[in-house]
Amino acid sequence: MTSATGTSKAATMPELRWDPNSVPPFPAIALKALKLMAGTDTSLLELCNLIRADPAFSMAVLTIANSPLVAFSKNVTSVLQASMLLGFQRLRSVVITVGLKAYLKDSFTPVTRSCWRHSVACAIIAERSANWSRLDKEFAYTAGILHDIGRIALATVMPEAYARVLERAADQPQDALPIEGELCGIDHCQARRSLVATWNLPEAFLEVTASHHDPNAQFPGAASLLRPSCVLADVLGFTVVPWRFLHSYAETLGMFPEPARKRFPPSAKELAAEIATEIKVIESA
Repeated sequence: MTSATGTSKAATMPELRWDPNSVPPFPAIALKALKLMAGTDTSLLELCNLIRADPAFSMAVLTIANSPLVAFSKNVTSVLQASMLLGFQRLRSVVITVGLKAYLKDSFTPVTRSCWRHSVACAIIAERSANWSRLDKEFAYTAGILHDIGRIALATVMPEAYARVLERAADQPQDALPIEGELCGIDHCQARRSLVATWNLPEAFLEVTASHHDPNAQFPGAASLLRPSCVLADVLGFTVVPWRFLHSYAETLGMFPEPARKRFPPSAKELAAEIATEIKVIESA
């Protein structure tokens, strides 16, 4: 509504400016893990030593290594043992997941918690579908866990503005990014691109994590699984925006490669329960 002076309410609101340097830093161990792309013996030892130097990360890695998610036949009692049993790629994924959890621990609000659960669900779905399709499951998982880091950052540094985004976007799923741009000055894909560049993360994650909402974007290999995994996470109830209109479960499975499509449970409820159990294990770490 326009006031008697001709100034709209929106125009009187303080201007919001995105500054990636104002976003809390991602844990150094997780950033280092992201930059260690090759799974060599040297990089495994380097990552292991980083974890051992941080008691919180050490405890979280050991908790996951001893959980049903991994299901080793013997009790894992040290980070070095966990490193050797998990292998570099799996250990790296665990560290990045623990890093995202640590990143959010001081700012868990209903919105950031929804972002966390959506990201983990997306990562689990992407990893499974990549494994079934004989694609790079570790890349798929990492892309899934990171794909909403821009949304998490916006919700952290602009909580009031982002609450208005969620309220307006529920009825306009195709317009969520423009709404973010209008109310926050930047959308979460652009924010993620900014953070990936600021944190100097590998180029491999830059495009795929910044364009997963674009239905026309074409990515090769495991990167192609990010968008359908994101949609399926929403369909299963792991949403950030409370969409009022969603794809059906069967329709969403049709977005995946055929080898993966055939391996998903026939029931959305069954798959959602499996993922919820895995998320609970990670949250307890």
